[in-house]
Amino acid sequence: MIVDRDKLLWMYEKMRLIRTFEDKVAELFAAGLLPGFVHLYAGEEAIGVGIMAHLNDQDYITSTHRGHGHCIAKGVDVNAMMAELFGKSTGACKGKGGSMHIADISKGMLGANGIVGGGGPLAVGAGLTLKTLGRSGVSVCFFGDGASEQGTMHESMNLASIWKLPVVFVCENNLFAESTPWTYHASVKNIADRAAAYDMPGVLVDGFDVFAIYDVAGQAIDRARQGAGPSLIEARGFRFYGHFQGDPLTYRTAEDEARWHTHDPITVFQTQVLERELLTEEEMKQVDQRIQSQVDDAVTFAQNSPYPGVSDLLTDIYVTYS
Repeated sequence: MIVDRDKLLWMYEKMRLIRTFEDKVAELFAAGLLPGFVHLYAGEEAIGVGIMAHLNDQDYITSTHRGHGHCIAKGVDVNAMMAELFGKSTGACKGKGGSMHIADISKGMLGANGIVGGGGPLAVGAGLTLKTLGRSGVSVCFFGDGASEQGTMHESMNLASIWKLPVVFVCENNLFAESTPWTYHASVKNIADRAAAYDMPGVLVDGFDVFAIYDVAGQAIDRARQGAGPSLIEARGFRFYGHFQGDPLTYRTAEDEARWHTHDPITVFQTQVLERELLTEEEMKQVDQRIQSQVDDAVTFAQNSPYPGVSDLLTDIYVTYS
């Protein structure tokens, strides 16, 4: 699949923004400046970006506890995200959700989710809404290899297939369900093979190669938009940080760390575009500088923002319909 120059720059900017944001969050959390827990997406940038490159604000996504990268790739404001992590009133959810519950409905980002496998039914509901209203949108469900064993995910894929809903299920297999190797908890060679049980296409793709993901995602998303039903994509990658920030990582060997860190999706992208003379080093360097300033500004914005007041305690509790 051909990717034009503007899209290439967009891909690089988003991947670099995710990495820079996550590295800064790791630093802030280690300094004790952020409340709650954070689960970082660094190392998996190519997956979210390769998928989201095909989506617009009218398309929906459901996320996981590791949702920062999905938010950024879907276009959620970085200032609002950082403020949310600080628990400030200017946050995406007014400081009430935190890392595991960031959402922005205006961008079609239906929320990060602290419940493993909780996004499946939400994505199917969004897909049913799109089909019932006759819209051309797509609902994308991100879930991890651990969530692939949850009954909610199997029920969701089954129902999406029965009703031929415009849902794309994306399993981000980062090799460990918290600390359990995926080869131990999964009964199949590839999680993508389970698609056959639900009469939908299933494909395994390199989670470090944004171009491979972009190609596979384009086919699945086009199929969904055309009314042909759901697909399952398994993108196999590696999270550079632990399951959560502060995870001692005793379940990963030094050899594992050294081997997998050589598969950096940003480095893979840079090598590919330079070899094909699609972008220059100077262009990417300018992006790097701009992104660093953007993340630094987001931290300043968050730190200078107020906390929610007592009067905000009982707001946003009930849904109201006009």
